Parts: sequence; C-alpha cells; structure tokens
Amino acid sequence: MSIRIDKWLWAARFFRTRTLAQDAVEAGRVRMNGDRVKPAKDVKAGDAVEVRVGEHEWSVIVAAVVDRRGSADVARTLYVETPASIEQRAARSALRQATRDAGWGMRSGRPTKRDRREIDRLREGES
Repeated sequence: MSIRIDKWLWAARFFRTRTLAQDAVEAGRVRMNGDRVKPAKDVKAGDAVEVRVGEHEWSVIVAAVVDRRGSADVARTLYVETPASIEQRAARSALRQATRDAGWGMRSGRPTKRDRREIDRLREGES
C-alpha cells in the first residue's frame, strides 16, 4: 500500500494541516530517499524521509502507511526515527537549553560580544 507524501506527513503529525505539508514539500523542506519530491509522490513502508519544520529536523524511516489521521500515539507508530537524527536533535536541544540557562534568551536585545563568544564555544563543542 502507498499514499501521497503530503497526506502521510499530515497523518504522522509532522504538520497540522495537509496544506502546510503540501507547501513544505513544494518548498523542498521534505526529501524522500535523498531526493526532492512533489506532494503527489507515493510513500511506502521502508522509504527514508527527511523533514525540516522550522528549526527542527527529523530523519525517519516509514514503518506504516495509513490514509486517515489518528491520535498522536498512532502517529508515532508510522515511523522510526534514525539514531543519528535523535542524537542531532538532542544536541540542538542542549544548545538551546544552555543559551536559555545562561540568560541569553531572557535579556532583551542582542547578546553581547562576550555572550556571542560563549555561544560559539558551545557550538564548536557540538561539531
């Protein structure tokens, strides 16, 4: 069984509406098996999908395909996130948390030169 990629992204709850999923696919923020795709491209179990929503990125393997949107618990069974993707999202989350804890997210305005240097040090440690 296969289904349109925009419909699968909506059912897997990467996007709130099918229109948003379709727009993201057309904008090139979704790749399937390493290639840009169109919204009507069929996705089936075993396909590798990369999705970018804002600053969040997922790299997943399609585990199941459904044609209806279900609960969040059902949506989580539709894909398996790759270990590299989990690690990358955790590192970005830690960086955001470190900058928030240091107070950079709390102050109004831009970070100072000293703040920017510390942010750069944190980023260098992540790569």
